[in-house]
Amino acid sequence: MIEQLQQLDASLLLTLNGLHSPFFDRFMMIFTGRFVWIPFYASLLLMLVKALGWRRALVIALATGLCVALADQICATLLRPIFCRPRPGRPDSPIAALVTLVDGYRGGHYGFPSCHGANSLALATAICLAVRVRRFTIAMICWAAMNCYTRLYLGVHYPGDILTGALIGTLISLCIMIPLLRRLRPDSSSLRPFPSAADIPIGVLLASVAVIAIVAGVQA
Repeated sequence: MIEQLQQLDASLLLTLNGLHSPFFDRFMMIFTGRFVWIPFYASLLLMLVKALGWRRALVIALATGLCVALADQICATLLRPIFCRPRPGRPDSPIAALVTLVDGYRGGHYGFPSCHGANSLALATAICLAVRVRRFTIAMICWAAMNCYTRLYLGVHYPGDILTGALIGTLISLCIMIPLLRRLRPDSSSLRPFPSAADIPIGVLLASVAVIAIVAGVQA
């Protein structure tokens, strides 16, 4: 059963990883980076401050940071040394010769579970629980999904790595944020009275993607 799941995992990866072009090679490499999203993260904090004030915004921001940190460390420090599953493009991977890499990028040795999947979903889940504005939730889900897909495109994670990491990140945020938000707003209010605040990170997100596309087009 486990071998069949691993074969399915590898087959699905190779299907998704085989769709390459010079433009998307550059686009995915930039999109998967951490520092490119600093303006977006800052806009999330600005949204919370505008809608909730500094005190509540700071509490939610710290709790979100805790969710992301726990998700990252559980995957990277606790689980990866236990499972020791090589990334698809590593030389000791059974499908290494079939994986398309970009700029020789292989990632670290082990990839199960995916920290990108865990961190992206931990952040998206935590913030969406706090905000509860539909268009913002859709934007965050799209961002997290794309962030996860870049890891498949680049050949540094199996789909199973991504799904497991995403599940871990989601569960951690649910367990931390739901009790916290109940204490912060016992009347079950949300950011609905200030829906325009959600337009700040949405605008920054769209602008960031546009800039990434322009830079990718120039580099390609």
